[in-house]
Amino acid sequence: MRIFENHGYFRIKASKRTLLEENKQIFNKSNIYSFLTQKIVYHSLFWIALLVLFVYLSIGEESLTETMINEFINLTFYAVLVYVNTLYLIPYFLKQKKIFTYLVLLLAVALFITPIKIFVFHFRLSGNDLLQSGLIENQHYFYLANLFVAFGSTLVNIIFDWMQHQRERTILENQNIQSELRFLKSQINPHFLFNTLNSIYALTLKKSDDAPEIVVKLSEMLRYMLYECNEKLVPLSKEVNYIRNYLALEQLRHGGKISINFDVEGDVEGQSIAPLLFVPFLENSFKHGASKTIKDGYVNVHLQMLEKHKIQFVVKNNKTDTFPTADHSLKSGGIGLANLDRRLNILYPKKHNLTIKDSPNEYEVILDLSL
Repeated sequence: MRIFENHGYFRIKASKRTLLEENKQIFNKSNIYSFLTQKIVYHSLFWIALLVLFVYLSIGEESLTETMINEFINLTFYAVLVYVNTLYLIPYFLKQKKIFTYLVLLLAVALFITPIKIFVFHFRLSGNDLLQSGLIENQHYFYLANLFVAFGSTLVNIIFDWMQHQRERTILENQNIQSELRFLKSQINPHFLFNTLNSIYALTLKKSDDAPEIVVKLSEMLRYMLYECNEKLVPLSKEVNYIRNYLALEQLRHGGKISINFDVEGDVEGQSIAPLLFVPFLENSFKHGASKTIKDGYVNVHLQMLEKHKIQFVVKNNKTDTFPTADHSLKSGGIGLANLDRRLNILYPKKHNLTIKDSPNEYEVILDLSL
């Protein structure tokens, strides 16, 4: 017995050690990422990498040390030009749309830096009259190189600003979409809840034996809506189970006075869908298809897996002559259907097709959806 206890102790100790090592690795990765994303760090790494590249491309008759010093001086002047441009000229002139002033100042800065740079290299080449005279003769190339670097930094800055703007725009759009979806979904849940509570109230007034069973069904559905529908996607099988509970509740509420059928064709396991998409269809069908003025009322619901990741959801119900038309229903006849149309456009853009068939005695809604 002591041996087994010791084995258990060592297993626990080993698992703790493994957990500590994993946490340490995560912490180290986090620290490395935080270090590398500091502005001064990645800027320094960029210039160091550029220095190595320039030295590699410039190795010739001069020693490695001399080449490194020359390229370091060269990059220092480039860096001054780049940071004057990005930290002062671009924010205060280009971004303020003072384009002409910006161009004049950029040309002036490059013109100011060029002779200083030539003077430094002229001093370093003292004693070599040939190279010194070559500097003076080719000073316009130095100026053009400085201009190329300056305008290159402007282009890079514009590209990065555009990318940042696009990222911020995408984040804002996603936030707006999620807020709108939460709002639309919040309109669906109370709409159904109030209808069901009214039904329970009516049954309690009649002291119906069906009231407790409806309360149980309602509690199951509320549990699903409150605890599982907060995710962007839910298993299609759970949505199907929710529909079964909904229809069972409606069957109990109407006391068998209307015919309710729900058929599922195909395998729904392993598929995911946005939650509560079908509720407005069901509410609408019972609102108009279960009217007391309709004889032999019916609501037929059919869900079919057409192929992998594609489904068709169909709801048919008979109706009275006063049943609203498709356009009226979607625009003002029912908040639920209007919300559903909006949700579909947000969640499944160009991946759904909503068809409404309105005949004198029957109303049919067909939703083809690519998951």
